Amino acid sequence: MPTTEATAAQILEALATAESLYYRLVLLVGSLGAGKTGVLRQVAQQLDRPVINLNLTLSRPLLELTPKQRSLRLLATLDTIAAEQTSPVLLDNTELLFDPSLAQDPLRVLQHLARNRSLLATWNGQYTSGQLIYAQSGHPEYRSYDAVDALIVSLE
Repeated sequence: MPTTEATAAQILEALATAESLYYRLVLLVGSLGAGKTGVLRQVAQQLDRPVINLNLTLSRPLLELTPKQRSLRLLATLDTIAAEQTSPVLLDNTELLFDPSLAQDPLRVLQHLARNRSLLATWNGQYTSGQLIYAQSGHPEYRSYDAVDALIVSLE
C-alpha cells in the first residue's frame, strides 16, 4: 500500500488534472478503516482547506424537512454547502448520500457538485477492474458503477 504522502501527492495531481474535465470530481476510494480520512486531512492541510463532514453538515438542514422535501431539496442544500467553500471542496463521511429514503444516485449528486468546482470526496467501497462499488450486493445502499466519469484514487 502506498504511503500517505504518496497518496496525497497522487490526489493533488488528480485535482490538477480534474480542472480541465467536465466533472471536476476526484474520488478517494477505500474500505472502512483504509485511511481515507487521514489522507484527506493531509491534502486539506497542504491546500489550506477545511474538510467538510458531509453527514453532519447535510443532516442539520435536512432534519427540519419532511422525507419528500429532503429528496427534493438535497441538491440545492448541497450546492449551498459547497458554494460556501473555496475550490477544491473536500468532503468526508459521504454515507448519507446513499440513504435509500433520499432517492438519489450518489455518484450523480457528487458529479453535480463537481460541475462548477473541483471536488474531492471519500467513497467507502472499492474500485476494481474499472468498477466502482459501494456496500455489498443485496444491501439497500448497494451501488455499482461500470462507467465512472471521475478520477479515482484507490487505497486498495
